[in-house]
Amino acid sequence: MSISALDLFKVGIGPSSSHTVGPMRAAGLFVDALRAAGQLPRVRRVEVKLYGSLAATGIGHGTDRAVVAGLMGLRPDVVDPDAMSAAVDAVQLDGRLQLAGQHAVAFDWQTDLRLLPISLSWHPNALRLSAHGDAGVLREETYYSVGGGFVVDEAQAQAGEGGVTQVAIAHPFHSADQLLALCRDTRLNVAELMLHNERAWRSDDDTRAALLHIWSAMRACVARGLRCEGVLPGGLDVPRRAPAMYRRLNARDGRPNLITQTFSAMDWVNLYALAVNEENAAGGRVVTAPTNGAAGIVPAVLHYFMDFQRGANDGDVVDFLLAASAIGILIKTNASISGAEVGCQGEVGSACAMAAAGLAQVLGGTPEQVENAAEIGLEHNLGLTCDPIGGLVQVPCIERNAMAAVKAINAAQLALSGDGTHKVSLDAAIRTLRDTGRDMQDKYKETSLGGLAVAYTEC
Repeated sequence: MSISALDLFKVGIGPSSSHTVGPMRAAGLFVDALRAAGQLPRVRRVEVKLYGSLAATGIGHGTDRAVVAGLMGLRPDVVDPDAMSAAVDAVQLDGRLQLAGQHAVAFDWQTDLRLLPISLSWHPNALRLSAHGDAGVLREETYYSVGGGFVVDEAQAQAGEGGVTQVAIAHPFHSADQLLALCRDTRLNVAELMLHNERAWRSDDDTRAALLHIWSAMRACVARGLRCEGVLPGGLDVPRRAPAMYRRLNARDGRPNLITQTFSAMDWVNLYALAVNEENAAGGRVVTAPTNGAAGIVPAVLHYFMDFQRGANDGDVVDFLLAASAIGILIKTNASISGAEVGCQGEVGSACAMAAAGLAQVLGGTPEQVENAAEIGLEHNLGLTCDPIGGLVQVPCIERNAMAAVKAINAAQLALSGDGTHKVSLDAAIRTLRDTGRDMQDKYKETSLGGLAVAYTEC
């Protein structure tokens, strides 16, 4: 399969790429299929079944509301989160759903939307959508939300596809070793090689413009996270900390002109990560990077570079995101970025590795140093469980992004202090991520049945 940088970095809404964005996209695909087949006017009722992790933590992640929004024809990349919330509230109150925004059907939230605590065989994030007419079922589809907003239908799952189509790219690679060999043979760095590959989808200018749009969305998310006060929804009564922290930092010492190793610089990195993930937890506009649960790490590290490195420019943004996406592609292809499949090591661990690689790239690292930075970032997140308290992407998720952002900076620093040679390869770390995820008990994989999720309730 061929994955573009813009497959990994997608504008969406919180709080989860796999539990909110993916199910919303799946529901949209379902109503598009109904419309294309001319079946939409014949629908009298729709039924939603959520399985596995989508059932276990779906309410806390807003999966139920996301599916309803998708059935209404709303798209996660363009919908206004406040307008979506009001529209879904109206369905829950009135019991009427405008299918694809065109055809009204009755919808009983209690009977037409069911949470089933069993996992389907292909992936733990599964949903089945059924459209019923006067004579029975008109259409039924099963979808899998496989992390990062990627969606696979049953036919794609049986064919072993990962939610992306095969495209011929200039420099295909399936391992970090292959990536490094290509860089040596072509004399391209990682970002340059990725830019060549992106030509399979669009021109260089369009790729740069698209990545700068992603950066603009990341910055807007940080800015809103720094403004919005209050308590996050969901019942844990977690307060937003970023606005008060922002005021304290501005009052204390402002921002140095150069990247430093001081606590002051790390305070700003923590702030950026908290701002993004508090906004994500509130259901706001975020960029999957590569998931929503880990959405604060890449923008926090990129903000760190852009704000503290004299002379940083838009070209650095493009190079950072391209190098980061190369690592994300390797992890998604050879392991997983889904917390429900491999635990939080697949989300925060992947994002940490991506951010470390991006930073090493823009600080002048060789391809070998970029690979080393990614390996360090991933290696030191191996075994990380996904155990959100109450099924909410709040505790430990928000602080975990801040911790991983700082770790990514340190990983890049360690890699740049050497020549790129190291004992454990990135490929070995990715295989270990995959194998550790397979061995990890399900209660530690986004079910809120183990770890901190249970320890909190026992206190």
